[in-house]
Amino acid sequence: MVIMSVDLGKARTGLALSDKTEFLASPYKVIFEKSPNKLPEKVAEAAKEAKAELIVVGLPKNMDGTEGESAKNARAFAKKLEELTGLEAVMQDERCTTVTAHRFLNDTDTRGKKRKNVVDEVAATIILQDYLDCHCHDRAGRL
Repeated sequence: MVIMSVDLGKARTGLALSDKTEFLASPYKVIFEKSPNKLPEKVAEAAKEAKAELIVVGLPKNMDGTEGESAKNARAFAKKLEELTGLEAVMQDERCTTVTAHRFLNDTDTRGKKRKNVVDEVAATIILQDYLDCHCHDRAGRL
């Protein structure tokens, strides 16, 4: 099945998609939207366009594992996506994904405006790949 992940941001929200075998995550797009009321609709539309069958939303936990305001907002966003799409939205711990994304971009020497525009897609891809890797036993049973 095609799985879409979401890396929520205040101005830019990154999206990534899995292949149908649920083995590999790839960047999909960035949605530029500051309105918390319009963003769920735009992400729901992207899920429909991509024919996603499951949505994974990054859960920004604190480093000690507790959940703050950002995590509460992510959970509310996931619930709204479920209502808009009829798809299940699951949460995936996203601690350190942005830091890892910046490391990847350093390794590829991606700088300036291009870096700012792709870091959210890369973070969404890491979130999704982490989800896929954690669920590899489930996939192995279906292959």
